[in-house]
Amino acid sequence: MKQNEITRRNFVKVTTAGTLGLMASGNYAYANGRDMLRVGVVGCGGRGTGAARDAVVSSERVEIVAMGDLFQDRLDASRKALADEIGDAYKVDESHAFVGFDAYQHVVDSEIDMVILAAPPGFRPAHFTAAVNAGKHVFMEKPVSVDVAGAMEIMKAGDTATQKGLSVVAGTLYRRQPSFMEAIKRIHDGMIGEIVGAQEYYLTGPIWLRERKGGMSDMEWQCRNWYYFTWLSGDHIVEQFVHNIDVINWVFQGHPDSAIAMGGRIARTGPEFGHIYDHFSVEYIYPGDIVVEAKCRQWQGTTKQVSNRVIGTKGIADLNPQNSIIRAHGGNVLYEMPEPGGNGYVLEHTDLIQAIREGKPINETRQIAESTLTAVLGRESAYTGNQLGWNELMEAGLNLTQEDLGFRQVPLPEVPVPGITKLSRSM
Repeated sequence: MKQNEITRRNFVKVTTAGTLGLMASGNYAYANGRDMLRVGVVGCGGRGTGAARDAVVSSERVEIVAMGDLFQDRLDASRKALADEIGDAYKVDESHAFVGFDAYQHVVDSEIDMVILAAPPGFRPAHFTAAVNAGKHVFMEKPVSVDVAGAMEIMKAGDTATQKGLSVVAGTLYRRQPSFMEAIKRIHDGMIGEIVGAQEYYLTGPIWLRERKGGMSDMEWQCRNWYYFTWLSGDHIVEQFVHNIDVINWVFQGHPDSAIAMGGRIARTGPEFGHIYDHFSVEYIYPGDIVVEAKCRQWQGTTKQVSNRVIGTKGIADLNPQNSIIRAHGGNVLYEMPEPGGNGYVLEHTDLIQAIREGKPINETRQIAESTLTAVLGRESAYTGNQLGWNELMEAGLNLTQEDLGFRQVPLPEVPVPGITKLSRSM
């Protein structure tokens, strides 16, 4: 099938296969009785390449055997980097290197045990569904969708993964950093008392920008510059800020009831920046009428801050990538744990591969789907300018899927305008 003939129906068409492994003497044996865990990679940009390297570093007897990307140059660069960095663990021959919108299907149809899904998140639901239907264990990067329809597809496939005994781990690395784990355990045990509020921030500089070159179709340019298009990235509140949002959902052990937000474009206003915002400010309302202040921005030359603060009746917990500290309201330190050096990017794969080998499945699908939807809730409140309830978002069934995925000319999506942009829309 030619790239320009692929439709949404073809994109999500998948094959069904049984689970790959069986239990033998307490260890997981792979297809054909192999002892080596074989991994495929879908999406060969920086994160896909890094995740493949992390998987090999995390555990013994792991090799990368199949790779796929939309673009040949991205695939070639990733293959070269991995061949240089992981040595004998790189086993991708020419017959298992795939290019095109359907490259993901060729990867999951290969003789692999586990697949890394790291293409732009707009493609994640279809890729995850295909992987689960093919009986593969999955590591999928955050976020896992850009809209409600995609998140629902993710959760449905996650339920199928549970039925098949497959393991699924998401790229929410804070959940594997000891300073977060230990501090949040103490919050749940009551160290700061009853939670009355929280603040989360991801204030950082600009992200990469890829120049449009002569001869590129609209679709190729959008896919290469995917961060700047909501149907591909979800906007930076979804693609990047989801890390902090996931931490707060973890603290509250659930999602918010509603959100009221604002945002816009101040520093990035040109058409080269697509149609996403460069800043958001959201108030999430969690059960019990608890307000969480959430702010993110990507501006050059401004104060940077990535942090999470949880306020309780007995104290305050500051949860940061560098360290976590809990203080009583009088200032006394109740708990402090500097980050001991554990690498969350690697530990994600350590836990996943251990679960596969021990035959004790873990499945993080629902928690990352809910965190993704929490980010979408804030984005849509800002885009529309309206307070938005969780149930209202879910009932609207927002679907940003592009039906025709060929390299064609498509109009540039309009910049969302609060008060004019509507929640129920399609691309």
